[in-house]
Amino acid sequence: MKLLLSCPHIISYDKMLSTKLCGVELENPTVLASGILGVTASSLALVARAGAGCVTKKSIGQRPREGHDNPVMVEVTGGYLNAMGLPGAGMVESIKELEDYKQLSKTPIIASFYGTKVGEFAEVAAKLDGKADLLEANISCPNVEHEFGHPFASSCEDASAVVKGIKRVIRTPLLVKLSPNVPDIGDVARAVEKAGADGITAINTVGPGMVIDLKTQRPVLTNKSGGMSGPAIKPIMVRCVYDIYESVKIPILGVGGVLTGEDAAEAIMAGARAVGIGTGIRYRGVEIFKLVQKELQGFMKKEGFKSLEDMVGVAHG
Repeated sequence: MKLLLSCPHIISYDKMLSTKLCGVELENPTVLASGILGVTASSLALVARAGAGCVTKKSIGQRPREGHDNPVMVEVTGGYLNAMGLPGAGMVESIKELEDYKQLSKTPIIASFYGTKVGEFAEVAAKLDGKADLLEANISCPNVEHEFGHPFASSCEDASAVVKGIKRVIRTPLLVKLSPNVPDIGDVARAVEKAGADGITAINTVGPGMVIDLKTQRPVLTNKSGGMSGPAIKPIMVRCVYDIYESVKIPILGVGGVLTGEDAAEAIMAGARAVGIGTGIRYRGVEIFKLVQKELQGFMKKEGFKSLEDMVGVAHG
């Protein structure tokens, strides 16, 4: 064991890929994105054992929620459309899963959460405060009801109001998950930074889009339309991360279409300090976290990067 611990290659690997997200130390920049294998403590711990540097608990609401009726997902060229409708067990059961996870793993965890009204976000956040290493306010889900008839992330004023309310009642660092479906994501990023956000998750799904079943001549999804995820949205994610990095000083978690170490490198060069992986698990299995790390490290060595910090935002010149 002493020989293993003293191996220069392993020490180099740890230092090369380590990063910080809102002050939280991550051994590597791969993060399980919200909504994929993030329901139970055991599934979250499985992903942590598979090598993720951080995991995200599926978005938590104040009360249990069934979500939309099936079908809620359909495969399309380059990824998937989904309209889950944020199903979940509610606050009590979700907090128990967070507590159980902490008994199973030391890997940092993000608790994603949502509300349908401005005040509801703060109420949920207050109950989750201290239950996870980071909180993530999902203000950008495109297929649930909202107080103003549109996702909070589509308006600088609405996004700011949500974040201000949350920050008044929590001490845990706060990520805010933004939508790509806006005229200028940099404007929204500036608004949530000014309101007190500690970091930004970008992006939520793209769209919404629709698939028509040619036999039934009806939309496939019960909700009719759904958000796009998967490799096809990676260029949009990279551009959004780039624009956000130009607009704010707070750290960015880049999410959307990451399948390989090279994909991760693009997001990091655009300005992300960590990268979320969700749909990628469908393509490469839970092993994707270690595969991306290995590929990213190989790329960094080839290009002469000694640390992840050296790569963050280099695309900006």
